[in-house]
Amino acid sequence: MNSLARGSAHHWLYRLGVVLALAMSTLLSGCGYNQIQVNDESVNSAWSEVLNQYKRRADLIPNLVQVVQGYAAHEKDVLTQVTAARASIGGIKATPELVNDPEAFKKFQAAQAEMSSAIARLMVVAENYPNLKADANFRDLQAQLEGTENRITVARNRFIESVKAYNIGVRTFPNNLTAMLFGYKPKANFTVEDEKAIAEPPKVNFNNAPAAAPAAPAAAEPAAPVAPASPAKAP
Repeated sequence: MNSLARGSAHHWLYRLGVVLALAMSTLLSGCGYNQIQVNDESVNSAWSEVLNQYKRRADLIPNLVQVVQGYAAHEKDVLTQVTAARASIGGIKATPELVNDPEAFKKFQAAQAEMSSAIARLMVVAENYPNLKADANFRDLQAQLEGTENRITVARNRFIESVKAYNIGVRTFPNNLTAMLFGYKPKANFTVEDEKAIAEPPKVNFNNAPAAAPAAPAAAEPAAPVAPASPAKAP
């Protein structure tokens, strides 16, 4: 008898647990918990691609500096700035958790912006060295850098949209109640002074020849001398 009672109690508790689990699942789904998880994973995936492309760019810098140095060793200031910018990026721990720390994210963005600026200055210097621009290694690095900048732009755009969707989700009702309960907070996002900086990657082009000077206007031909009129004869 006691065995049957215990078996019945266990069965009842099992069924109660299943019902509670289903109720909790429905409740969480209705309060946006599942959508928060989907959005959070989307942000993490997009952030990983951003880091991947920035790392790709950083990996090109040592070879780029070495090639430029071979033709413009006296351009020490620019070369030092590029090297220092890369070292500054290397000192930042770019982890998935960085997007949850606004201050750390701000420092990361500033370091990447400085890297972009340093590369731009280096490219301006390269314009003054025709032999450098004709170097096969330099042209190969140029092509890789152009492709990487484009990939960075695409990755940033995807990340921006993912964070936007996530932040809207955790700030709007009723998802915001679920977010508060489980500790989900808005994530940091990229910001720029000029929105076009996101849509347009930096220009890296050394194939544009300087524009030819405008032709001087043709000198006007001197007018032919007019013959003096013959004096009229007296009648």
